[in-house]
Amino acid sequence: MLEQRIQQHFIDSADLKYQSAQVLGGAIAAAVQALMACVTSGCKVLVCGNGASVALAQHFAATFVGPFERERPELAALALSTDGAAGSAQGELEPRQVFARQVRALGLAGDVLLTLSADGQSPSVLAAIEAAHGRDMTVVALTGRGGGPVGAKLRETDVHVCVPHERLARVQEVHILVLHCICDGVDAQLLGEQEVPT
Repeated sequence: MLEQRIQQHFIDSADLKYQSAQVLGGAIAAAVQALMACVTSGCKVLVCGNGASVALAQHFAATFVGPFERERPELAALALSTDGAAGSAQGELEPRQVFARQVRALGLAGDVLLTLSADGQSPSVLAAIEAAHGRDMTVVALTGRGGGPVGAKLRETDVHVCVPHERLARVQEVHILVLHCICDGVDAQLLGEQEVPT
């Protein structure tokens, strides 16, 4: 019984990834183009997410600065802090503003804000998007569950990669694959379409 349940997780994840390849290919390609425009102009990527998405944001920043699967020059990316380090001497920062303050402090026109919110509901991600728009930054938003308020907040010049699923664990599994596709796409644009050993 337990093994069947485990196997079903693998089957469901594989099915969603196959469906997502058909649905999300264009949006992921647009995300690659947005990040290429950013890094080839000498700009940077700010990345943020809450909950499990914190780890995904840190992973993306690490693979963007360091190599993904091939050696290349470092690309500027920074995962925004979630731990109150952006607080003030007067006390802790309001949680909703934890990313927005960092975007206003670090973000410049031409930079990209990459956000991760599996349910599209995160108030701190919404505030970060508002701050990025105020800095003339492009937003690349990874969501699920129809996109929620995050999807509704995006502009036509932004990129929305919305995983077509309701279950958060499945959405997050696709998010990490999307991040890897973005890293690979940027590398292919910068270094050529060389095959990576499997």
